[in-house]
Amino acid sequence: MTGSIEGKGGVQMNRKIGFIGLGIMGRPMARNLIKAGYTLVVFDVNAEAIQDLCSAGAEEGLSARDVAERAPLVITMLPNSPHVVEAILGKDGALAGAGPGSILVDMSSIAPLVSKDVAAKARAKGVEMLDAPVSGGEPKAVEGTLAIMVGGEEKTFDAVREILLKMGSSAILVGGIGSGNVAKLANQIIVALNIAAMSEAMTLATKAGVDPEKVFQAIRGGLAGSTVLEAKMPKVLKGDFKPGFRIELHIKDLMNALDTAHGIGVPLPLTAGVLEMMQALKVDGKAQNDHAGLIQYYESLCAIEVRGRQ
Repeated sequence: MTGSIEGKGGVQMNRKIGFIGLGIMGRPMARNLIKAGYTLVVFDVNAEAIQDLCSAGAEEGLSARDVAERAPLVITMLPNSPHVVEAILGKDGALAGAGPGSILVDMSSIAPLVSKDVAAKARAKGVEMLDAPVSGGEPKAVEGTLAIMVGGEEKTFDAVREILLKMGSSAILVGGIGSGNVAKLANQIIVALNIAAMSEAMTLATKAGVDPEKVFQAIRGGLAGSTVLEAKMPKVLKGDFKPGFRIELHIKDLMNALDTAHGIGVPLPLTAGVLEMMQALKVDGKAQNDHAGLIQYYESLCAIEVRGRQ
């Protein structure tokens, strides 16, 4: 596919995109960009992940720096703040290879203050940055229907918006740099509390001798219905806790939420409570489970399993 991407300050960029981080989320996101006709230069610490994307048409990057030297737009999708700092600011990081007019889009879920710090260092080199975390988990990453929350300059956002929409069904500019991750923290609080509420309710129903699957069907069309309920209750009913979004990653997000909130004087008592439930599951060896597995905390308290009756 031919054409160009209009970059910051009118810089014309070709359709080559760098992509760093090919995990549960990054790999399907990168595949959707390839399907949309972009040429990707990819890098990950996992060589198998690189080869998988190369078999789909991507080019192999030798390092984050090499990726940025070969692509004017670089997307990162990494587990946490330290990984982003190393991938962008490290000796062989993307910023070492990026030139003036390049754009970095960090789609990881990290602390907002880290986004601001990395962006300031990038801007000093003439490189613009957006923080653009996502919501939707692996299923929506595969479908290309993620919700993308973006922080940064409007002109930079406008330059890459259509690319983001190849990975998501929505891409909303929330505010300045760091705002995307603030929005993501708010999202993760709501998701965690939804799963906890669902778990409490369905444990009650099961302990009372009522089929939780019938309860799900009865309430899903009412005010208690939600995207979280639709996505997570079927997994609970099957006892399927294969990760779409791991408990350990939700722990990371809630810890970032608490750190951010405490830094600006905002108490988050419900968030703290759910975090401790997830920490208990982590201690019990369930950190790799999908966050729908939070129901196992309640199951252990009541000595039952919430499963469908079929």
